[in-house]
Amino acid sequence: VQLQASGGGLVQAGGSLRLTCIASGGADSTYARAWFRQAPGKEREFVAAIRPSGGNIWYADSVKGRFTISRAIAKNTVYLQMNSLRPEDTAVYYCAAGNVIASTRAYQSAYGYWGQGTLVTVSS
Repeated sequence: VQLQASGGGLVQAGGSLRLTCIASGGADSTYARAWFRQAPGKEREFVAAIRPSGGNIWYADSVKGRFTISRAIAKNTVYLQMNSLRPEDTAVYYCAAGNVIASTRAYQSAYGYWGQGTLVTVSS
């Protein structure tokens, strides 16, 4: 499975962006999909994940109520709608895919496939 992330950019605090991750070359519909992010000088952290059916969705506490993850299985695509952005949301955002369960959703090692990352910069 190959993952291609896009949609990053520069936005003012309070603004919105939508990230897109398109999968190709594999059984995308059977994998959970997720977004992680890595801020300058920090470790990569979990942002959100969605199970294949869309019935299970998880968010990091820091983005709950502001970010929404969704997927269009027919398009092999996952989205991350980011609203009310803050300067601390500045990071490179990575999409990932893998066979995960609830207890492993936030662990990078649970995902076998990664996209190249897209930079989100939020100015104050």
